[in-house]
Amino acid sequence: MSHNTFGQLFRVTTWGESHGPALGCVVDGCPPGLKLTEADVQVWLEKRRPGQGKFVTQRQEPDAVKILSGVFEDAQTDGQVTTGTPISMMIENVDQRSRDYSEIAQAFRPGHADYAYFAKYGVRDYRGGGRASARETAARVAAGAVARKILEGVIIRGAVVQIGPHAINRDRFDWAQTHENPFWCPDADMVPIWEEHLETIRKAGSSTGAIVEVEAIGVPAGWGAPIYGKLDAELAAALMSINAAKGVEIGAGFASAALTGEENADEMRAGNDGPTFLSNNAGGILGGISSGQAVVARVAFKPTSSILTLRRTLNEAGEEIDLRTKGRHDPCVGLRAVPVVEAMMACVLADAYLRHRAQTGRSD
Repeated sequence: MSHNTFGQLFRVTTWGESHGPALGCVVDGCPPGLKLTEADVQVWLEKRRPGQGKFVTQRQEPDAVKILSGVFEDAQTDGQVTTGTPISMMIENVDQRSRDYSEIAQAFRPGHADYAYFAKYGVRDYRGGGRASARETAARVAAGAVARKILEGVIIRGAVVQIGPHAINRDRFDWAQTHENPFWCPDADMVPIWEEHLETIRKAGSSTGAIVEVEAIGVPAGWGAPIYGKLDAELAAALMSINAAKGVEIGAGFASAALTGEENADEMRAGNDGPTFLSNNAGGILGGISSGQAVVARVAFKPTSSILTLRRTLNEAGEEIDLRTKGRHDPCVGLRAVPVVEAMMACVLADAYLRHRAQTGRSD
């Protein structure tokens, strides 16, 4: 009943705390014979790693992954491959500063999970938030690296499309730009605006929210299941499980409420390899089943709860106090959320693919 596991055939369990000796994950259900090395995982962890700019937490963690089980040297491929058994991965914590959190040992940060954890368990790890810390997402990125090995031919990519009140111009959306700046921004003209906004937020000791968009290209029609196994429902659940996520939409999402039936309908024409859709308001999912279009989702992240501004709150004794949070925190968690959102998309799709293959006997 601890709910640290998700997925059905491709199952991921994460473990560890922000300020513990290590954290990691166990991936069960990965097919055998897939090439997998620590370097294959490390490349994705590097994209999420803290301390890579002034607009993210300055905690210096190498996030060096160790694969402890589930792989073996294969003579035929002259490399390391998955064995079909559970893949256990560990990432050591090396730059914890638990003393930074001594002042909140008995106090609840407003907007944070501190109070809810204490109300449920009667005890909480106040050092960085324990399991409620975004540090936990490093394990998800590691699991996502394994999932990508299963999803041959599927491209998953994410971008930040809004920081605070500043949203990108859709007419200037260019995926190539996300690799040209530290903000994962697909709109080059928005970069200096975000930089100025984040600099103001950072100097004030405050924080700001963001929206991350992710898409998966190459998902064939048929993945997912009707009613209680809907691909969009499982994707939404996975994305909402990310720390600080407060909203998820698929395709046009909430904007579809303002559309007419004619505007919302993704019309079709015959193509060389099946139907050609003239729009993608459905986000690549119809009736809970992939349509063959790009699977598109967006996630809204709240501002970081740990800020230097005095906020009214309570302590564990129920006394009213004013609290500011010291330490090293992201002024905008959305900047490091992109690899995490991509990883959760990968894990959901890997599970959907394996279940589709198991039910239908088809790998397409």
